[in-house]
Amino acid sequence: MNKQPKIIFTVTNDLVHDQRMIRICTTLTEAGYLVQLVGRQLRNSKKIVNQPFLQKRLTLIFESGKLFYIEYNFRLFLYLLLQRFDAICSIDLDTAVPGVIISRLRGKTHFFDAHELFPHVPEVARRPHIQKIWQTVEKWVFSKTHVAYTVGNALAKYFQQQYNRPVYVIRNMPLPRTSKPDFWPVQLPIALKTQPFLLYQGALNEGRGLEILINALPSLSIPLVLVGHGDIADKLKQQCLDLNLKNVYFTGYILPQQLPAIAQYAWLGINVSENAGLSYFLSLNNKFFDYAQDQLPSLINPFPEYLHLLQEFQTGITCEAETNQIIQAIQTLQENSILYQQLKQNCIKAGAIWHWNAEKQHLINLYQSYLPVI
Repeated sequence: MNKQPKIIFTVTNDLVHDQRMIRICTTLTEAGYLVQLVGRQLRNSKKIVNQPFLQKRLTLIFESGKLFYIEYNFRLFLYLLLQRFDAICSIDLDTAVPGVIISRLRGKTHFFDAHELFPHVPEVARRPHIQKIWQTVEKWVFSKTHVAYTVGNALAKYFQQQYNRPVYVIRNMPLPRTSKPDFWPVQLPIALKTQPFLLYQGALNEGRGLEILINALPSLSIPLVLVGHGDIADKLKQQCLDLNLKNVYFTGYILPQQLPAIAQYAWLGINVSENAGLSYFLSLNNKFFDYAQDQLPSLINPFPEYLHLLQEFQTGITCEAETNQIIQAIQTLQENSILYQQLKQNCIKAGAIWHWNAEKQHLINLYQSYLPVI
C-alpha cells in the first residue's frame, strides 16, 4: 500500500472562518494528501465545522499580546514534536518558528505561506523594537524554509528581492458560486433585502479604512453592513453612536459559506484600506475576488495588485481611503446607472475566470513538486 503523505498546516485563528485555509486543505486532501489544520481555541470559538481534513485546536491561557505569541509557539512546538508528518506549512510568521525547527529536526519539508508582510502591518510597524524582532524572524524563516509562496505577485516580487529566492503565487480566490444559501443573519432587518446597502466583509482591524468610511455615511443615504469582527469593532460601534448613525449593522463572524447569501442583496462592496505601510500597499485581499464572484461591484484601493487586475476586468472603481473621495465615488455610482451596470457585467465575466477551480492546480503542482503523491 502506498503511503499517504501528511501535511500539517498551522494558523493562529480558530479555524472556522478561514476561507483560504479551508480551500487549500480541502484541495490537497482531494489531491491525495492527509491534511491536518492546527489552530487555537478561543473563549468565544464556535463549534468546529466538519471538513474533509483533520482539525486540531490548541487551548491557551492568553489570547492576545506578547504572552499569546510566546505561549502559542511553545504549545505548537510541543504538539508538532509528537506528530507524524511529511511536511509542515506555516501560515505567516506568527506560526513559522516551531514549524521550521521541527521540520529541520525531522528532516522533513517545510512550506511557508505568507499572507502578508507581517513586520509591516500597522499594529507591528508603529512599534520599531517589535518590528525589528519580526523582521529578524522573517529573514531567518526565508533562509530556512524549503518552499515559500504568497497571495499575489507584488508580495512575491518583494520577498524575492529581499531574500534572493523564488517565491510562488497562489491567489486567494473563492469557489465558483453554484448556488446561494437561504440565509439571513438575525442581526439584520429583513427590510434591508429590498434596499441598496454597502457591504464590507473581513476583519474589523486598524488600517482597513473603516473609520473613514463611517465618517462618510452622514453624507450618504445608504446603509452599511459590516460582516466580521476585529480589534476595533467596539471603537467603530462607538463612532456610529457619536455620529447618531442608525443604519450601520454589525453581524460579527459569519460562516464562509453563508457570505454569498448576504452579498446577493448588497449594492456595493467596500475594499478601501488605508495606505498604512507596505503590507497593505502590496496586498491582494480575498474580498476583491469574493465581490466579483458574487457579481457585486466594489470600491477598490488604487494599489498595484488591484490596478493590474482591473486592467483585465473593471469590476469596480478605485478610491483612496479619504472621506470626500469615498462620498464622491459612491455618489458617482448612484447617479450613473450605466456605469454601475457595466461594472456588474464585468463582475460576471471576471467571476467565470477568477475562481479557485482555475487557481488550485497551481497549488497542487507546487506540493507535488516537493512532496509527490505516488
